[in-house]
Amino acid sequence: MNNPPPIPTSDDVQRIINIADPVIRNLQITQCYHELSAVLAWRTRMVANWCTFATWASKQAGQTIRKEDLRRLLESRLKSSLSTQQAAESFAVTASLQGQNQFESPGQVALRAVNFTTAIERASQAISRGNKKVFEEIGGEFARFYATCLLDPTPDDEKIARFCEELRPGEPPQGQGSLRQAFTHYYQALFEKDVKTRAELILLANIEIGLHEQTRLQPEIAESLDVGLITFFQFARPLIAGIFPMSGWFALAHLYVRRLLGRPTALDLAIQALLATARSHLRQTITEIMMTISLPSGVQLRLSKDLAAGFPDSLKDITNSELRKLLQTHDPTPNSSTGSGVLDWADLPDRLHFIIDLFRCYQENQDLFSAPFMPEQVRALRAGKIPTGRL
Repeated sequence: MNNPPPIPTSDDVQRIINIADPVIRNLQITQCYHELSAVLAWRTRMVANWCTFATWASKQAGQTIRKEDLRRLLESRLKSSLSTQQAAESFAVTASLQGQNQFESPGQVALRAVNFTTAIERASQAISRGNKKVFEEIGGEFARFYATCLLDPTPDDEKIARFCEELRPGEPPQGQGSLRQAFTHYYQALFEKDVKTRAELILLANIEIGLHEQTRLQPEIAESLDVGLITFFQFARPLIAGIFPMSGWFALAHLYVRRLLGRPTALDLAIQALLATARSHLRQTITEIMMTISLPSGVQLRLSKDLAAGFPDSLKDITNSELRKLLQTHDPTPNSSTGSGVLDWADLPDRLHFIIDLFRCYQENQDLFSAPFMPEQVRALRAGKIPTGRL
């Protein structure tokens, strides 16, 4: 057996977790996932494991954490939206009837009304927390698994049992029963010589970790997608203050009193319409960014669309009974990727359906083992710096 690639340790994982800068921490998490992936692939003959997919998911998360292009996309969507323009024009006309006649273009009115900075920052923070939480738990367990079991020349049931005993029993989000099962199956795959049997064991383990991961991430995913759900008065306050600089407080108080009486004003209704379209586009844009995975080949997977890739030969017909049961439980179309597209990424069952098919379709895709960063960028990361160039 050839020598393994460099093996990240539990200390390496903890060092990354302790990085305060969320951007540098995410970049180092992505690189560490790549290294963790390579170690297991060395033993399982280049079959993609959970860390392989986590590399590219973490890289994609980095775009939101760094807030790249999010503001530009939000502004572009609102400016080009007919519904937003109509709502802004209605608001402008209504406000002018109340003595305000100095208006920018309708698109600029809408842009000024939405608190982009707050929404973008909240999305970035939620994704960063999730990225750190999953890496700390699952990345740490991969490092511990390698230190304990990776180099075993023959199976040692007692050793893997002792490893799993340190994982909490029970279901996620509190229990780690799925991780116990996953690492047991990874361990079995280390020694399996039959290609199909090994592929099914690894897919089973990948899905078991995915179930744990996605359940644990549910609060952060829901929060990141709900950043646009600001209240009426959070939305109205800066808007009214901007267009009624001398009497904004009075106009806002008037809106509030009329609302309490159940008699909203025309301006209230116009702001509600503008808020509704702003909320919709804000969520759609953040969802669009989150629901795209860029593969190293340049292919962009739109998570809202069905996966076009087919299953590899080793995974077309499933014979492993545990894997078949898991697919029947969580995959509405267990023998096809039809229907894998997700309309709402915050919907856990739909998200799991897509992820299960993603694991199965791309498990033998060698492009996934490409390095996420250039060598000079890795050197900058190891020095604690943000690399230059495309990330």
